[in-house]
Order: sequence, then structure tokens, then C-alpha cells
Amino acid sequence: MTTIKKTASSTWSGDIKTGKGSISTQSGALDKQPYGFNTRFEDEAGSNPEELVGAAHSACFSMALSLALGDAGFTADKIDTKATVSLDEVDDGFSVTHIALEVKARIDDIQNEQFQALCEQTKKSCPISKLLNTEISLDATLQSAF
Repeated sequence: MTTIKKTASSTWSGDIKTGKGSISTQSGALDKQPYGFNTRFEDEAGSNPEELVGAAHSACFSMALSLALGDAGFTADKIDTKATVSLDEVDDGFSVTHIALEVKARIDDIQNEQFQALCEQTKKSCPISKLLNTEISLDATLQSAF
């Protein structure tokens, strides 16, 4: 069995409202990217945990769908996936309550019914979907070739 390990790290200083932090990844794709209360709750410039989860989920879904399509004999011309992560205030604080996946794909010679089935299968089998303990919805659109 193969184990792949990737790392990310964060640093935080200060209290919750005025404190500031930074996020870095092993690859360097994020290098001391700022985050804080204002980037998470007030739409200020910088990153936040929810958009990072959304980025990870959308990327994982697109790759997993590509694999499922390949196993079924198809190759996508293009797969665009958007993940909208909902952070809601609940009784005991905040919780990610829902992730809405929206996928739009161009794939030659596939029927919509088969595409929808592969998307549903991928929603369940994507490693990031398996990681998350929240409701995941899916809106999949098969686009015509241009």
C-alpha cells in the first residue's frame, strides 16, 4: 500500500477578532497567505479555511471524475468544478453544514444519464468527500462541444 503525505501549516498571533495568521503549504502554492477573522467573516482580502476546503474538494472531485470517466472509456475535454462551502452558526458554535458541488463538463460521446451516474459515484468516492462529515449536494451539467 502507498501512503502519500502532504503538509500545510499555519501560524496565528493575537485574539480571535484582531489577531492575524498565515497559511503555508509544502508545495509553496501558499506561502504565508494571510488569514484572520476579517478574511473569514468580513470578506476582506486573504484566505480562510472554508475556501481552502472548497479548493481541495473541487480539485479532488475533478480528478476523481476524470478517473471514473477514463475507467468508463471517456476522456473529458474540460471539467469545471465549483465547491461552495457553507459555514453556519449552530448551537455550539460554527459548523460546515453543507458543500454544494457544481460541475460542468464537456465530454464527447457520453450520454447524460451515464455522466450523471458517474458524477454521483464520484461524489461518494472522492477522497475529500469521504473525509468530510457534512451534507454534499451535486449539480452536474453536461455541456455541448463548442
